[in-house]
Amino acid sequence: MKRKILFVAVAFGLIGWSCTKVDNQSQPKGFKQSVEKNVADINTALNNISATKGFQVLSVGADPSARATDVMPVFKDSITLALVSGIYDYQVDTIPMHHQYFFPFRLFKKTGTSTMMVVNLPHSRIFHPKYLHSFIKSDSVLKNDFTISASNYHFYYNSWNNLDYKLTAGLTLNSDNLGSFDISAVSSSSNNLTNTSAFTFTGGYSISTTWQSGDTSKLQFALLKDNNPLLMEKTLFTGAGFHKREKQYDLTIGNIEIKRGFGIDSIQVFMNGTLQKKAGVKITDSADSTGTICNKRDILLTFDDGTTTKLSTLIGPALTQLKSLVTSLHDMYFAENVVDYIALNIFFNSR
Repeated sequence: MKRKILFVAVAFGLIGWSCTKVDNQSQPKGFKQSVEKNVADINTALNNISATKGFQVLSVGADPSARATDVMPVFKDSITLALVSGIYDYQVDTIPMHHQYFFPFRLFKKTGTSTMMVVNLPHSRIFHPKYLHSFIKSDSVLKNDFTISASNYHFYYNSWNNLDYKLTAGLTLNSDNLGSFDISAVSSSSNNLTNTSAFTFTGGYSISTTWQSGDTSKLQFALLKDNNPLLMEKTLFTGAGFHKREKQYDLTIGNIEIKRGFGIDSIQVFMNGTLQKKAGVKITDSADSTGTICNKRDILLTFDDGTTTKLSTLIGPALTQLKSLVTSLHDMYFAENVVDYIALNIFFNSR
């Protein structure tokens, strides 16, 4: 009988200990713990992203030695996907095309039909776009191991700053998926432009940027993992010309959201949607501030235990990499100097 009682007591004790352990694990993290975890997730994301070939492709524009030396022609025409659809292999025809100044050689030969623009070329032409503008005999033995598959493409531009641009494409190297990008740019004047660029890496990571000018201007950046925000920054401005005024600022770091709006006395901090009364934030705007993506500012966080730290210190090297990626997305260097150059070469030399 005593053995049975002892067994029951031990069993209930184990159950109680197990429940306590589960309850402790499920306890919500404090503000400081949440920030530290979210920042660790951001740094992990950048470590994983920077190890991919997709990162190298997107970073091509940041390397001056890889840039094309020739200037893209001033294009005033309209190209749609239907005009350049098909399968093309890099196969330079050295017979000069005298009627074309910017594209004196046909770089690609159409080898098949497709509803997309599928281009196969040596990877050196991707990681060193300047080689697209030159040709030597040994290039003929290079393997076409890199593929650009554009499922959506439209390019319209004229002298009145009217722009309508769309590009959606996937990238592979030796049949291995490197990711995909989606770019959209619409402009009706030099003061009215909307530009959205996104790149999806392998491993579920993606980054996106949005620039919108006009009476209401918007700057937005997002780093996502499986469509969940790891880091997101959005700034809205109102006004015209040099008289723009910040109307709203919103920074998301995982489950933490920091808001500053016009007419709000203080900066609000939310965790899991709940306003934090003990946590504090101070925003510093100066020319040498590097704590955020879209603005020259840093953010001083005051945790619930009274300790403080700057966002730039927490994120560290990842911030520099993010800024570089955002610049590449905004400049659309890869799209303009690689994909557009290929599309224009196909377009003009197929006439």
